[in-house]
Amino acid sequence: MNNLTKPSRRQFLLSALLLPFSSLARSGQPTPVYGEGPFYPTPKMRYPDTDSDLVKISGAVRAAGGEIVIVSGRVLDRSLRPLKNARVEIWQCDVNGRYIHDGEPYWQTRDQSFQGFGHAITDAEGRYQFRTIKPVPYPGRCPHIHAKVWYQGKDRLTTQLFLPNHPLNERDGLYRHIPKSERERVHLNFDSADEPMATIDLII
Repeated sequence: MNNLTKPSRRQFLLSALLLPFSSLARSGQPTPVYGEGPFYPTPKMRYPDTDSDLVKISGAVRAAGGEIVIVSGRVLDRSLRPLKNARVEIWQCDVNGRYIHDGEPYWQTRDQSFQGFGHAITDAEGRYQFRTIKPVPYPGRCPHIHAKVWYQGKDRLTTQLFLPNHPLNERDGLYRHIPKSERERVHLNFDSADEPMATIDLII
C-alpha cells in the first residue's frame, strides 16, 4: 500500500486541492511558454501505461528509482475559470538522467521501471495530479519537468517546471532567460510530507 492510500495523506491532498487560489493564480497571468525540447516522446515511444502515476508501470516488478513526489494543481483560463477535461501531460528524465525517447543516446542505462511520460484529465474544478519523481539534473540542464496542456483538441501550453534555488539553475541557459518576475510561476515548491507535494496552477 503506498502513502496515497493512507487516510492522513489522502486528507492532506484533498485539503490542499480545496485551498483558495494562490496569489499567483489570482493574477490571471498565463504560465510562461517554453519549448518542449528534443525528448518529447511520440505515442509509439511511450509505454502502454501512460497514466498519472509515473513511478509504477503496470506489470513491472519494482517501482522507479528516485524521490517520489506529487505534482498537482489546476488548469485555468486567463479569467481564472477552471477547465474541465483538459489533458495535462508531463515527461521528464529518470533518476539516471535518461529520457524515454528513441533519440536518447544513453538509453541502455535508463530506469526501465520509470514511466517517463504520463497524462491526467482535469476534473470539473480543473484539477490534475501526478505521482512522479523529483526532477534531477543531467549534463547541460538543471532539474526540470516538461508539461503540456491540451484543451478542446488543441495544444494550448508547453512549459517547463523547475526547482527554486537549485544551484544549477543559474548555469542553465533556458532558466537564466526566464525573467525573474515570471520564475515563481514555473517553480515547484515541494512541502516536507512523506511524499513531498508541489501545487502549481497552469494558466492558458
